[in-house]
Amino acid sequence: MRTTVIFDLDGVLVDSRAVFISCVNHAFVKLGLPTRADAELEPYIGPPFPYAFGELLGVAHDAPIVTACIEGYRERYKTASLTETTVAPGIPEALDALAGRRLAVATSKPKAFADPLLDAMGIGAYFSVVAGPDLAAPTEDKTETLGRALHELGPTRAVMVGDRSFDIVAAHAHGLPAIGVTWGIGTHKELHDAGAERIIGQPEDLAATAAVLLGD
Repeated sequence: MRTTVIFDLDGVLVDSRAVFISCVNHAFVKLGLPTRADAELEPYIGPPFPYAFGELLGVAHDAPIVTACIEGYRERYKTASLTETTVAPGIPEALDALAGRRLAVATSKPKAFADPLLDAMGIGAYFSVVAGPDLAAPTEDKTETLGRALHELGPTRAVMVGDRSFDIVAAHAHGLPAIGVTWGIGTHKELHDAGAERIIGQPEDLAATAAVLLGD
């Protein structure tokens, strides 16, 4: 059976802090809301937007203002993401080191944004499957997104690589081991408390760590 390494996108493959913060504040300004400081917004990189905006604004995730914020965010993000995002240092080399395994992405970012972003960053060709919510889909959590990626992959032994607790929880929900990475948004404590089987601090350790968890 072929083995697969499944990646989260934001915080793992790419550094999206700058574009995330600028697009959130763009949405807030458009709606007449006060902008937020970088440190206040960074923890919300990764979770599905309805929950992130709902928590930021102190309202239900399906409140109309949440929908308006998401629309304002996407208005700027669809073009800004292609120029204001960067590949995480060491990721291209780490992907090369995983040659021989299938690679996939399971992201909370809509697939309509994830595909062009991966291509713009020069790493899209590495991945045989990219799973992300539909733009028009209702709230979708990471467990559901990962499940769709696994369905598209077919029978496989796989490991999930993520920087937030949501990634670890999703992996375990599908019976997969998880590698937590600390070059993204989540802290070592967050990843440890979520139960990550391994936690690493640099992309160059990905190949060896995946091999251990996949039983090679």
